[in-house]
Amino acid sequence: MDKIQMVDLFGQYKHIEEEVNRGIRQVIEGSSFINGPDVKLFEHELGVYLGAEHVIGCANGTDALQIALMALNLPDDAEIIVPAFNYVAAAEVVALLKYKLVFCDVDPQLFTLDVEDVKHKITKKTKAIIAVHLFGQAAPMEQLMALSALYNLYVIEDNAQAIGADYIFNNGAKKKLGTIGHIGTTSFFPSKNLGCYGDGGAIITNDENLARVMKSIAGHGQSKKYFYDRVGVNSRLDTMQAAILKVKLKALDQYIANRQLAAAFYDKQLRLVDWLSIPVRASYSTHVFHQYTILVNSRDRDKIKNHLQEKGIPSMVYYPVALHKTDAYRYAGIENLNASETLTSRVLSLPMHTELTEDQLMYICDTINTL
Repeated sequence: MDKIQMVDLFGQYKHIEEEVNRGIRQVIEGSSFINGPDVKLFEHELGVYLGAEHVIGCANGTDALQIALMALNLPDDAEIIVPAFNYVAAAEVVALLKYKLVFCDVDPQLFTLDVEDVKHKITKKTKAIIAVHLFGQAAPMEQLMALSALYNLYVIEDNAQAIGADYIFNNGAKKKLGTIGHIGTTSFFPSKNLGCYGDGGAIITNDENLARVMKSIAGHGQSKKYFYDRVGVNSRLDTMQAAILKVKLKALDQYIANRQLAAAFYDKQLRLVDWLSIPVRASYSTHVFHQYTILVNSRDRDKIKNHLQEKGIPSMVYYPVALHKTDAYRYAGIENLNASETLTSRVLSLPMHTELTEDQLMYICDTINTL
């Protein structure tokens, strides 16, 4: 049995090696390394896949969130609601732009924004909600968009971990995540479900005016070369990465299917283990399993993690500290986000990627079942 990895990017590459290498070589031969034709082609193809009118490539997922907020031209005292159990990027850009950071609790089973707590956090100064689709499935977008309409709020979707997932509305209609709010963002960090071989990101919208503004902001605020309409940033998707992403986008649905098969295997083998809970699927979302995250209920999570490591099984804790408890963001002054705080001591993500074999999965599950 091959060594078990949290993510097997080289194993994945071997299946697409010839096409990826050809794409890289064509970029080198064309020598259009910045804003080359592959960038435009990838933006178009991703837009078609998502059903989105506008896709703007940028340097990374954090830049995508920052550019999205900058484009909204919010008042200086705007309050932005962000989940406390989450990666730092959403909170970081709010702080960098000097808006007021308002942390919100999450659903203790689904790990995404708790709508009831969102309602309690809305004030007259609230201007936007950043809805993070965590671990591979959706935040409750239909309810959040209803709040958006009621209180005239923007909704930004952070879709770095759930690209390709579908949202299922009450009427049965489906839309890809990242296309429901006013702006969607994503990351192409290598370990993401759609990852490049470096850094990259994208911004998604169906609003033509927002698209125009965000494209300008990402290019130093230019409307055309050397003419600056607004303060911008320098954030571009590299042509080489776009060429790689074009290849991987064609395989994304198969990658998702592989992850879902691995998740189903885990479910079947682990569902009767009395000290853990397997991931709960939201009724309104498909799950693309960026992570397979269990909850350790009646054991010491860190001891379990260490034992798995001794057996050659990697695992990760996403995330060990709720953001409002970290030194950088304690200033936000929000306490009693109970679900977020509890999850940090209970979550444990098992190996999840497109190349997991049945032998590897069985070894992982047998090891857990004997603990």
